[in-house]
Amino acid sequence: MDGDRVEIDGGIMEGGGQILRVSTALSCLLGLPLRVRRIRAGRSQPGLRPQHLSGLEIVRDLCEGKLEGGEIGSTEITFTPGKIKGGTHIADTKTAGSVCLLMQVAMPCVLFAASPSELHFKGGTNAEMAPQIDYTLMVFKPIVEKFNFTFNCDIKKRGYYPQGGGEVVVQMSPVKELSAINLTERGTVTKIYGRAFVAGALPIKLAKDMSAAAVRCIRKEIRDLYINIQPVREPDDQAFGTGSGIIIVAETSTGCLLAGSSLGKRGKNSDKVGIEAAEILLKNLKHGGAVDDSLQDQLIIFMALAKGVSRVKSGPITLHTQTAIHFAEQLTKAKFTVTKSEEEDPSKDTYIIECQGMGMINSNL
Repeated sequence: MDGDRVEIDGGIMEGGGQILRVSTALSCLLGLPLRVRRIRAGRSQPGLRPQHLSGLEIVRDLCEGKLEGGEIGSTEITFTPGKIKGGTHIADTKTAGSVCLLMQVAMPCVLFAASPSELHFKGGTNAEMAPQIDYTLMVFKPIVEKFNFTFNCDIKKRGYYPQGGGEVVVQMSPVKELSAINLTERGTVTKIYGRAFVAGALPIKLAKDMSAAAVRCIRKEIRDLYINIQPVREPDDQAFGTGSGIIIVAETSTGCLLAGSSLGKRGKNSDKVGIEAAEILLKNLKHGGAVDDSLQDQLIIFMALAKGVSRVKSGPITLHTQTAIHFAEQLTKAKFTVTKSEEEDPSKDTYIIECQGMGMINSNL
């Protein structure tokens, strides 16, 4: 069997947990045995962290596969997938490891399961170095559902760094196949809205300050739109621990959604948190892409699996996106091309990511 294992170098390109997420999900979907070496080789703490291990374990459980080398700090794993089945599964990082990243690895798999799934993800909902759950619900969900599937995501409890303790429940039904998407018309910004939140021991004033600072920052560039960033205090029974942050979403005339977000931390001025999110949003609007820089790489695996040609206009291609494309092409028959977009406006820096999808069919249905 080992002769047929796909060999993945986990230390190249972006060199992080994303390589594991993309390659194990595709291994599970395609029934390809996998070996990943040099896992997170260049990171300050190389090898598997709790969050990466939870992601591997949920994929293993989803398809009754075999995982070897699955322990914290391990720099090499082998994974032998079985048949994907639905049902209820739990992934618990037991840390503030991101539930959104667990969702990224599990979701493509359960789309091609034999029956509906209910996935319980436990960890951080609003954590550093990962999308916030609000981004997942407000931006990722409506856009990824254009591939012609739907899912339900219920936030049971929010959890923050360092303890985690959050939980979200995702329910989804399998599909026969995914449709290609075309996200190439950015349109004009019609709405800007969001939420600035505090939880635990923090006063609502911090949320109001984040919101006000973000609005002031956006106002300098965009004067004629009402900007609605709600300051909220998470109810105590719906949040574990103490945290704060903000997400701001711009909606366009063509239904594009682009965002900027930021998290508060001890010693970080709340105005700075709001301004940081506003600046990320403005940068995402400035490049002229139809998706923001965080969404780019999250769409790659779905484009690779879909039937037909998908086209997405984006800003400059991130290293995460280049990495996802590299491994999607290595593992599937999908073919990606990235071309500089010919724009009338020379100030725009946009690219077209095109993919001839492999047309994955769910043989269970």
